[in-house]
Amino acid sequence: MMNHEFYIVRCLELAKKGIGTTRPNPSVGAVIVHNNKIIGEGFTSAYGGPHAEVNAINAVRDQELLKEATIYVTLEPCSHHGKTPPCADLILEKGIPNIVIGCVDTNSLVAGKGIARLKKAGKNVTVGVCEKECLEHHKRFFTVQNKQRPYIILKWAETKDGFIAPLIKDEQKPVWISNQYSQQLVHKWRSEEHAILVGTNTVIADNPSLTVRSWKGNNPVRVVIDKNLRIPLEVTVFDKNVQTIIITEEKQCVISNDSEKSYALTYEHIDFSSPVAEQICGILYKHQIQSVIIEGGRQTLETFITANLWDEARVFIGDVVFGEGVKRPNFNAELSSEEKVANDILRLYRND
Repeated sequence: MMNHEFYIVRCLELAKKGIGTTRPNPSVGAVIVHNNKIIGEGFTSAYGGPHAEVNAINAVRDQELLKEATIYVTLEPCSHHGKTPPCADLILEKGIPNIVIGCVDTNSLVAGKGIARLKKAGKNVTVGVCEKECLEHHKRFFTVQNKQRPYIILKWAETKDGFIAPLIKDEQKPVWISNQYSQQLVHKWRSEEHAILVGTNTVIADNPSLTVRSWKGNNPVRVVIDKNLRIPLEVTVFDKNVQTIIITEEKQCVISNDSEKSYALTYEHIDFSSPVAEQICGILYKHQIQSVIIEGGRQTLETFITANLWDEARVFIGDVVFGEGVKRPNFNAELSSEEKVANDILRLYRND
């Protein structure tokens, strides 16, 4: 008897390898099984490349075995033409008789159409195996599809006595609250998410680069809130080494051009007298941003907390005490989980 859960879990392991590279497509995992033996597996290639099902099918040495095999996928096979042909059509073409799916694709271009096509062709289709885990894995993709905004992660570090920054600083650089292992974990998170957002005061005070340095992966799109364009152009976030979006109330912006740099600075105008978080979400959706880490200071974080526009909060409690400083955001949510990162505590919250 086939252990469907075992193979979908393997699909999820594979799918995680594509996180951060497949956008705007979801990172799907696929496994092909014949006589209780895996004969092919794959995950979604970088955007524009083959989908997971194609990579798994191509990995099977004896293609005749496909006619007696089962294909497992974390997400419903696509049924429309995009950068690549429909995966549902390829499954039918190869004669795979059994399809096991983790969760249905809520994208209006698919939304059960792939499953319907497979069933109409007489295939054995099972849906909803490890559904909770598959929905969790594809949360970024589903948030964009269903809410027309990116998946939003709040992140900050606070001291044991509840401060996120000192009142006075001697240098224009971060004052670390978390340890080096937590800092490396944050860089891993940056490689997985599409964008990172900070406010004016954070850039002026810390001059952060907002890039991936302690982990291998792509740099996130930098999003900077600069209402009155107070940030000097000499800071690192304006170096044009990474795609950067500046959100401002100024309509006329002067951009210094540098032909040697790869990325331009994009300026987006919003009305700061109207709800800010909602407008920022609209801009990020326009730019097809799938997920964003909010790493700003208290004011920026509370902008999204007050608007209830967040999905996760990841909070480090460092092993330090300030005595006085900038207080942590006004935040009241039910704790989802807690773990140790060396001498730091990492608390996770979900906005369900």
